[in-house]
Amino acid sequence: MTALLVPLLVAAVCLLAALRRVDVFSALTQGAKSGLGVVAGMLPPLTVLLAGVYMLRASGALDALSRLCAPVLERLGIPPETAAILFIRPFSGSGALAVGSELIASLGADSFAGRCAAVMLGSTETTFYVISVYFPAAGIKKTRHAIPAALAADFTAFMVSAWAVRLFY
Repeated sequence: MTALLVPLLVAAVCLLAALRRVDVFSALTQGAKSGLGVVAGMLPPLTVLLAGVYMLRASGALDALSRLCAPVLERLGIPPETAAILFIRPFSGSGALAVGSELIASLGADSFAGRCAAVMLGSTETTFYVISVYFPAAGIKKTRHAIPAALAADFTAFMVSAWAVRLFY
C-alpha cells in the first residue's frame, strides 16, 4: 500500500487540477520561481555561518575554549570531551556531528562521553542556523525572545542528557 502512496497522491493532484481547470505547468513554474527566491535569501547567512564554524575549528579556538570550560563542565557533570559539541551544535548540525563522530571513534561508542555525545546530538537544535535561515524565509524579523529561549533549551538538553546517561550508564 505504501508503494502506491506517492503515485496516488500525484494522480489525485492532477485530477483535482484538471477538474478546477488549473494550468499545472504555470503553477509549477511559479512555485519553482518563488522557491529560488527563498534559496537566494537563505544562501548568504548559511555561507557565513558554515565558514565561521569551519574557521573556529581550524584555528584551534574551539579546542582552547573547550579546555577553558572543562573545569566548569566537570562540576556540572558534563564530560569535558563533549565541550566542542556544546559550542558547535547551536551553529552547525553537520559540524557537531563531525565532532561527535570523532569523539565516538576515539573514545568508543560505549564510553560515558560517547553516549553523552550521542544523546546531546539527538536532543539539541541548531539554534543559530534555524534563526538565520528559517526565520527570514518565514518573514520573521524580530528574534528577541527566540534566541535566549532556544539557547536555554539547548543548555537544558545538554544537562539532562549528561545526567540521563549517567543514570543509565
